[in-house]
Amino acid sequence: MLKDANPAGDPPFEIVAEGAAANILLLCDHASNRVPPEVGSGSLGLPESEMARHIAYDVGARGVAVGLSGRLGATAILSRFSRLVIDPNRGEDDPTLVMRLYDGTIVPGNRGVTPAEVERRLGLFHRPYHAAIDATIERFLASGRQPILVSIHSYTPRLQAGRPRPWHVSVLWHRDGRLAKPLLARLRAEPDLCVGENQPYPGQLEGDTLSRHGTRRGLPHVLIEIRHDLIDDEAGQAHWAARLAPALTDAVAAMQEEEG
Repeated sequence: MLKDANPAGDPPFEIVAEGAAANILLLCDHASNRVPPEVGSGSLGLPESEMARHIAYDVGARGVAVGLSGRLGATAILSRFSRLVIDPNRGEDDPTLVMRLYDGTIVPGNRGVTPAEVERRLGLFHRPYHAAIDATIERFLASGRQPILVSIHSYTPRLQAGRPRPWHVSVLWHRDGRLAKPLLARLRAEPDLCVGENQPYPGQLEGDTLSRHGTRRGLPHVLIEIRHDLIDDEAGQAHWAARLAPALTDAVAAMQEEEG
């Protein structure tokens, strides 16, 4: 179901299974490579081949998040704008909020972006997305439930220099390991998986989505990264949703048992 937080144009976020019973709240910051018409060119001046790359969105992440929503009976909130428009997984003062150059690609639509334009994009896309997360968390709390935040991302199989990334899946966390530690243990128990911890990125990024909604609120949270060659089609996305759903269920149960 789409919730319209931007009456002047298309909604900047999507809510799937709003009001679902599970205590897990799924988030997908980089679900879409869409460039809304309010920004101008539908591709920020980039060819379609560039907009299909990871620079524009997290390949496969949306499908996994929606699949998990169905399997877990959980609400999911997903962005509906490209990270090249503005990155919702960055704080408002982060210098990488609007990228002019990303992984060797110049973004023509962002080359001359002004502070006023950044502020406009914050108001149209970034803030409504985070307001939707805040509002959903408040609804959980008002009903006496503590939401457990699970953010779904994907990463490229290789670094730009060509070095392969061996992990199939990785768990990112910073100060709060309540959910991350049992999830790591659960995934590492599966012999065919290469599991990373804070790879290929560190879990510490002040002002990012989980810092803002998890750490600052004291809510349990974790970020899951999946190598995107494993989820670049519907079959892969369905497979990983099916694989992660019981792992998350077990990890949440272990966390709750530990907390007593």
